[in-house]
Amino acid sequence: MSYADTPTGAGAGKDGPGALDDALLEALFAQTAVGLVVLDPRLRLVRANSLVEGVGTEEYIGLPFTEVFRLDDPDGCERLLRRVLAGDGPVRDHLVRGRLRQIPGDRTFLVSAYRLENPTAPAGSAGSAGPGSPAGPASPASPTAPDSPAGPADPHTPTIGLLSAVVDVTERERARARETALAAVRDAVGGSLDVAATCRSFIDALVPGFAGAAVVEVVDEVLRGADPPVGPLPPETPLRRAATGRCATVRTDPGDGPHRGRPVGGTRRLPPRTPYALAVADLRPRLVPLTADTPWLAADPDGAGALARAGAHSLIVVPLTLRGAVLGLLSLYRCGSAEPFDEDDVSLAATAATRAALAVDNARRYEREHLIASTVQRRLLPQAERHQAAVETAHVLLPGRDSGCWFDTIALSGARTALVVGGVAGEGLQSAIAMGQLRTVIQALAGLDLEPEEVLARLKETADRLADERAALPPSDALQGEELRAGCVYGVYDPFTRTCTVARAGHPAPLAVGPDGRAVALDVPEGPGLFDADGGLFAPAAVTLEEGSVLAFCTGDLLPDEHAEERITRTLADGIRSGRGLQQLGDDIVYALPDDTRSAGAALLLARTGTVSDHRVATWDLAQDRATPATARLLVRDRLQGWGLDEDTVDATELIVSELVTNAVRYGTPPLRLRLLLDTTLTCEVHDGSTASPHLRHARTVDEGGRGLFIVSRLATHWGARHGPDGKVLWTEQDLPGNG
Repeated sequence: MSYADTPTGAGAGKDGPGALDDALLEALFAQTAVGLVVLDPRLRLVRANSLVEGVGTEEYIGLPFTEVFRLDDPDGCERLLRRVLAGDGPVRDHLVRGRLRQIPGDRTFLVSAYRLENPTAPAGSAGSAGPGSPAGPASPASPTAPDSPAGPADPHTPTIGLLSAVVDVTERERARARETALAAVRDAVGGSLDVAATCRSFIDALVPGFAGAAVVEVVDEVLRGADPPVGPLPPETPLRRAATGRCATVRTDPGDGPHRGRPVGGTRRLPPRTPYALAVADLRPRLVPLTADTPWLAADPDGAGALARAGAHSLIVVPLTLRGAVLGLLSLYRCGSAEPFDEDDVSLAATAATRAALAVDNARRYEREHLIASTVQRRLLPQAERHQAAVETAHVLLPGRDSGCWFDTIALSGARTALVVGGVAGEGLQSAIAMGQLRTVIQALAGLDLEPEEVLARLKETADRLADERAALPPSDALQGEELRAGCVYGVYDPFTRTCTVARAGHPAPLAVGPDGRAVALDVPEGPGLFDADGGLFAPAAVTLEEGSVLAFCTGDLLPDEHAEERITRTLADGIRSGRGLQQLGDDIVYALPDDTRSAGAALLLARTGTVSDHRVATWDLAQDRATPATARLLVRDRLQGWGLDEDTVDATELIVSELVTNAVRYGTPPLRLRLLLDTTLTCEVHDGSTASPHLRHARTVDEGGRGLFIVSRLATHWGARHGPDGKVLWTEQDLPGNG
């Protein structure tokens, strides 16, 4: 018996306490704005007011509370109510989820429960929780403790039931869920400049809080940085699946239906006369109920089967558009017992899709700029391996955000080779352009036969001028505030002395490993970065290497931790001992990088040192007298004929050597030395002890001299002079027939 069933006249007059109680109870049930439910000590329904829709009818009277509302967690809710019966205090504003028979879909209820006591009845009397009553001893504690600011009730006071306030807050919770989903999209989407990562974060923000499953497809060309097509999207436009997700309760991805057989990265063309095709045609979202009779699935029974297995019953399709251009398509599904989408959900999906489209477009623009910068970088780097006289080289270029790293091998006179690795910090087209400028300058400086430290000093002068030009840009120019930072390491290997001389500017020093696998110490003092304000000097370091040693020049991204140098040295040593090729050694270094290394772009240049074969080089010490030019001509003719060179080359070389030796006899000082080097070109070198350099003159018709170097410049492909501590060397190079 409920408290409302107590006779109004028992022991009281018309206006007595009983009548007042009846009036209060009637007003409470009839006029309150909250749904009220009265439960007996067994938690069975006794009475409910009209605000609890359909629950007050006779068919529900006597049913357990958890069955009346068909709760998702009936056991947990029952434990909570029994704790109230046991006197642990009331429960206020406890959220539960369930369903009502007369209202489709999941519902969310806010439940409060209060213990009803009969203080006039003695303990253990009728109406209290007696033997067999579910309101006996307290059940195990629920995870959610009841709110009892007034403290627990006296457990010895007889209990006649519970009064429960039940408020349907489904719409409020849906609105809150929409706000939460939209906030998640705002927080998660847009933080990456990678299209795939942007789509992945978009899906994660919507699943499972807003949708049971979701698929994002992007126009294939957009993923490669191209401008998105203006809507409507042509029917044959391929879309690539960029991201997908589903909650744990959805066993089969409903996206495997219309998107069947397409994992992330797969492409499809939208089938005509479907919500997907219509959405990208008129650029409007679609809310589509999915049933067994859905007409557009009839032509795709496999797809309909996938949707049925997933329990998908509601679909929202939203085009990803920006300024009338179509970037892709968003498909959202709800499955199983989840509430179907409504128009408010469509509005949220459209707002979220607009945010995602903006983020995808930003990532696309970055991708396009990165593609342009990468293309410029690739075009500015060596396009093929260059043959060097006494050095074998190989390189590895790791793609990444950084488009300013470069490497180079430059053939120098005397069979020497310059080895260069550098990098301009930053990403984008401007870094690639700055890299190209520095690389061009260093190639020009290398041709002047300067020492490594002087090459870097002059390169820094050029870098300073570039920095000044950027600083002088108008304040409105975006480049004006961008900092320039760059580093470079420059080494020269001489095969005749087997010496490598290295200088560096704000860049890691190279590593060296001997042919026996032992590391070779190469302590190169660090000079200032190329764009640093520091005007410090560059100091070189020289090391003599055994034939077959390997040098590793690398950018800083290949040295992510303090163990990187040891790791690279060990990899080189193991590869040398096992006889691996130079390119394989470079690959092994990349394979040995830590798993968490995220390179922004890196370059690695490997060089295996060698010497020039005695059969391809000839050296003579000559006397400092007038007969020496004639002797030199005879020696050169004899050796070139022994090498099997053609007569035209022999004649031209005789004349070149005659002019160079004559110049050294007249103007130079001892010792005088002549050297011929045969490789892909023929090199002639004349060394003397003087530091004075000859100059090319354009003699007049009546002049008796001054034509020597002019003749040499006409017969040789390249010529020049280099200086050393013991004098200078005049050298020429001639292309050989068949090697052009």
